[in-house]
Amino acid sequence: MISENMRVRFAPSPTGYLHIGGLRTALYNYLLAKHNNGKFILRIEDTDRNRFVEGAVESLIDTLKWVGLDYDEGPFKGGEYGPYKQSDRLIIYKEYTDKLISERKAYYCFCTQERLKEVREKFQKEGKQPMYDKHCLNLLEDEVNKKIGEGIPHVVRLNVEPEQQIKLNDIIRGEVVFNSSIVDDQVLIKSDGFPTYHLANVVDDHLMKITHVIRGEEWLPSTPKHILLYNYFDWEKPVFAHLPLLLNADKSKLSKRQGDVAVEDYRSKGYLKEALLNFVALLGWNFADDKEYYELEELIERFSLEGVNKAGAVFNIEKLNWLNAEHLRKKSLEDLISLLREELKQTKYSSLEFPDEFLGNVIEAMKERVSFIKEIPEKGFYFFKEPDNYDEDVVKKRWKPDSAANLKKLSEEFSKLSNPSKEDFEITLRKTAEQLEIGTGKLIHPVRLAVSGVGGGPGVFDILFIIGKQKALNRMNKAIETLG
Repeated sequence: MISENMRVRFAPSPTGYLHIGGLRTALYNYLLAKHNNGKFILRIEDTDRNRFVEGAVESLIDTLKWVGLDYDEGPFKGGEYGPYKQSDRLIIYKEYTDKLISERKAYYCFCTQERLKEVREKFQKEGKQPMYDKHCLNLLEDEVNKKIGEGIPHVVRLNVEPEQQIKLNDIIRGEVVFNSSIVDDQVLIKSDGFPTYHLANVVDDHLMKITHVIRGEEWLPSTPKHILLYNYFDWEKPVFAHLPLLLNADKSKLSKRQGDVAVEDYRSKGYLKEALLNFVALLGWNFADDKEYYELEELIERFSLEGVNKAGAVFNIEKLNWLNAEHLRKKSLEDLISLLREELKQTKYSSLEFPDEFLGNVIEAMKERVSFIKEIPEKGFYFFKEPDNYDEDVVKKRWKPDSAANLKKLSEEFSKLSNPSKEDFEITLRKTAEQLEIGTGKLIHPVRLAVSGVGGGPGVFDILFIIGKQKALNRMNKAIETLG
């Protein structure tokens, strides 16, 4: 499996966003290349001009950069086998198509859409797989030249010989055998002069010296067409590996109808890139143990195509959320402060200044209680602003007739403290409870309600220490006045 000059490629079409399945394909190619000291190439397959989306290439590259999958050769970076956009390689495809035509391995087809529809319907009525009937295969050269000269629209088709065995040795699926009789005379060059995926893909993989083709299972039915092209050109075939489908929880194919499928969606929702890569890596691959938490470097060290399963992989959002929480907790405090600052810029607190020490204390208090950075200002809003109101259910349960008087006494004791620590707040509260001859809960619960407006969260002494003595006193006095 190890190749001295391993070269793999990720070859997406710029039709919009980067699909989660596309990210997995890119990741597996990247991991295999890095594990074997090979090259990871990015190639843009933009020959379907009807589906081309302006700005999609830049967006795709930005997304790959965000997750940390840096390519060795590709658009805007170059390399000795460029150009790396197929729309810049049309003259190359024409050269190889002309070679196939001259050897009668491909031919011009002038059939109209109406005729192709008739042929399709005829095959369907006969209970056969709809295929082209080779109507234009035996046109004389003069007739072909005349039609081309008259500007009659045409395509170029692959001439598939029937009743041939086409064998594929797939790393994941083992030996797969196709009969050429069910392989259509696939279009190689469309009427607009652009190549189809099948021709451009094979020509580029050969010229770019790709050693391993790793792609989704949906491309498996197209592979016999590609193998025929390798055979017709007398080229060495790469190693193939077709990845299992990604499935929804109900085992249907992963689709936007049942949830987000774009990497950009998960990025905007606040998922960490480390967690997303970790999760996507496990969609079809494992290291023959129960380990689920991986950093990128460990994935590179352990990855092999032999560890990829054949069965479809279920997209489990609960596992992704769990991994996000795990990666969040493993990050350094410095990184978390940076992430929280970026998050705060998107909130109503964007105009406020918060020292690193304050944010660090908030993070330490909250990180075991959240799965996303954005949940810190959402769930711990009281660190950043005074509560506007009090949770009614908590008021009914925790604010007793004597709470105001007890809180007033505690407020007096807190006011005597000078630059109190977390422990100072706790010692003072416990002493006050003793003086009042009440349980500490009769002070802890009203204090929490007063300073946060809610009944849960980090330890109340953490909250008091982080917001500081003066804010704590202000909030306690406000609660006494408001709740009575």
